[in-house]
Amino acid sequence: MELFTSGDESQLDVIKRWIDDSDIYLLILGGRYGSIENTTMLSYTELEYDYAIEIGKPFFAVVIEEKALERKVKEIGSEVLELGHPQELTLFRDKVLSKISSFFEDTKDIKLSVHETISDFEARYDLEGWIHGSEIPNVSPLYDEISQLRKTNKEQEELLKEQTKNKNQVINSTSDSNFQDLISILNSIEIENKLSQDNSMETTHKLSLFELFLICRDQLVTGITNQHDVGNRVAFFYFNVCPKLQIHQIVINEKVAGVQWRRFSLTKKGENLLAYIDKQDLKKN
Repeated sequence: MELFTSGDESQLDVIKRWIDDSDIYLLILGGRYGSIENTTMLSYTELEYDYAIEIGKPFFAVVIEEKALERKVKEIGSEVLELGHPQELTLFRDKVLSKISSFFEDTKDIKLSVHETISDFEARYDLEGWIHGSEIPNVSPLYDEISQLRKTNKEQEELLKEQTKNKNQVINSTSDSNFQDLISILNSIEIENKLSQDNSMETTHKLSLFELFLICRDQLVTGITNQHDVGNRVAFFYFNVCPKLQIHQIVINEKVAGVQWRRFSLTKKGENLLAYIDKQDLKKN
C-alpha cells in the first residue's frame, strides 16, 4: 500500500489498472486479511482477487499452512494474525480454497509454486510478459546492415538504369548502314549445312549464317529449345546456328521457367534486324 500516491485515481482504480496491465494475478494469502476499503468493507486484497477472476485474468493462489502460521506466531508474535477481522479472513480463505490453490510453509514453497504455475500458464495462455531493458537485444548491427543493404540496392538500381539507358541508346542509334554491315558479316560466315528437304542429317553444302538465320527466323520468334525430342533440324539450329548468332547479339540463350531445358530467342537487336530485312524486301518488290 506504500506504493500508492495522492492523485485523482482511487486506490482501487490503481489496483485494477495494475491487474489489467499484468499477465497473471498471483495471490499470496498469509495470516492477515489486509487493509479495508471503506465502501465495500472488504479488504483491498479480496477486492483485487475478485476483480482478477471477474475479468478472466489467469490467476493462482498460494495459502499459508496452519502449522506454518503457528510457527510464525511463536517466532514473531500475534501481530502476524488477523485480530481485527478474523471472520472476514476465514470467509476469504474459504473462497480462495474453493478454487485450485497451493499451500506453502516457507518462501521456497512459494518460489516452486510460481515456477510450476507460470510454466503451465505459458503453454495455455498468450502471455506478453515484461522485459527488462538489459534483456533487449542490441539491434544496432542489424540497423547498420539494413542501411548498407539499402545503399547497395540503390546503387544497383542506378547501375541498372544506366545500363538500360545505354542499351536503349545502342538500339535507337542503329541505322541502315549498321544493319548492312551486320548482314555482310553474317554472309561471310559459312556453316556446313546439314539440312535437307526431308530433314535428314545428310550433308549437302555450306550456307552462310545469314541464310540460316532467315531459314530459322520464324522458329526464333517463338524460341528454339534444346528439348530431348526436338528433332535433328531444331537441334542443328540450336547447337550450330544460334551460338554464332548470339555472338552478334541477335539471339539470347535463357532458362525456361519451370522446365529443364533452355531456349534461344530473339533480342531486340534481332527483332530490329528482321524488321529491316522485311522493309528492304518490300522496297524490292
